[in-house]
Amino acid sequence: MEIEIIKNKKQYEQTLQRFEEVFFAKANTKEGKEAQLLALVIKDYEDKHYAIDAPDPVEAILYRMEQMQLSKKELGEILGYTSRVSDILNRKRKLTIEMIRNLHEKLNIPLKSLVQAY
Repeated sequence: MEIEIIKNKKQYEQTLQRFEEVFFAKANTKEGKEAQLLALVIKDYEDKHYAIDAPDPVEAILYRMEQMQLSKKELGEILGYTSRVSDILNRKRKLTIEMIRNLHEKLNIPLKSLVQAY
């Protein structure tokens, strides 16, 4: 298969089909190298046509809290303000720069999610 930039949905589907065929090929083989290139062109097409927006800050915080099984009290300790947790989670108060830094550093929430308007 000649690998080229995917320009339409038909090419995308054909490329996905071929990718499935060579997915388990060993690295550094002809098919393994083909799989790597196919993954790149598929990712490029998907990034352009099926982009997923980052969640807003509150959604990102709630998701991370659930993942890490954090309580509101523990979140308050990370934010530095236990009294403001409910207001932030209910979208009545915005995050400060200090809170954003703490959430990013301590919970590994991407800055892109934390600095969005909400």
